[in-house]
Amino acid sequence: MSTFDPTAQGVPADAMRRLAELQPGKPGSIFTSDLSVNEFLLVREAGFQPIGLVLGSSIYHVGIQLGRWGKNQELETLSQAMYHARELAMTRMEAEAAALGADGIVGVRLSVEAREFGSDIAEFIAIGTAVKADRPAPGGTGWRNNKGQPFTSDLSGQDFWTLIRAGYAPLGMTMGSCVYHIAHQKLGSVFSNIGKNVEIEQFTQALYDARELAMARMQAEAEELQAEGIVGVQLNANNHRWGGHTTEFFAIGTAVRPLREDHEIERPTMVLSLDR
Repeated sequence: MSTFDPTAQGVPADAMRRLAELQPGKPGSIFTSDLSVNEFLLVREAGFQPIGLVLGSSIYHVGIQLGRWGKNQELETLSQAMYHARELAMTRMEAEAAALGADGIVGVRLSVEAREFGSDIAEFIAIGTAVKADRPAPGGTGWRNNKGQPFTSDLSGQDFWTLIRAGYAPLGMTMGSCVYHIAHQKLGSVFSNIGKNVEIEQFTQALYDARELAMARMQAEAEELQAEGIVGVQLNANNHRWGGHTTEFFAIGTAVRPLREDHEIERPTMVLSLDR
């Protein structure tokens, strides 16, 4: 049974009524999915039955932070806001999946959309297809992660099928966020660089540091899930509405574990042809 209380996670009553109609085995119940036809067939081939489309949303006001604009620095208040807003959306999506008795969520899409309620207000949306396994994981273990939550994965249906066939299972999407202010060049440096091919070291160092912070935070989440590794990592940079010198670096991927402790990936056999 689910360890989530969906109402406590902010899932609205209308969503709960929709989920009640999607209960597996209920007469007249049909599943919903945003998987393509090919993805649907491969997810079924991997041994998982789509149950229904699940989503989570959070409309969030991202505050402001004052700082010394003449130096490179992380804007920690904004980093925390961007992370917390996504986490709220993800948690509500997971709560919907748990209410359906799902083992996991595949094909997750996590997006940020600006709203006209104000210049600092955005909607954070997580959406994916809840699935239930046809059989227990090898060794009699469950498919949920070590926190008792349905796994989440942003892999495509094709990559999900390949992962399962290779003897691995998804644990959950892990992410890290860093909002970073890149210092302005001093006027003397701007003029001295005119007409030259030259590295702007303060910009290089700022972007390097910001990406490293985002990656380290994503990796820390995977360690909490006791993952062996993270696949399908994406590292994106977004300016949102902060201007050219403030950027969010966002790292996200799917943490995975082997289905058996002694698992090894089979190496393909090389076949040599003598034909010319």
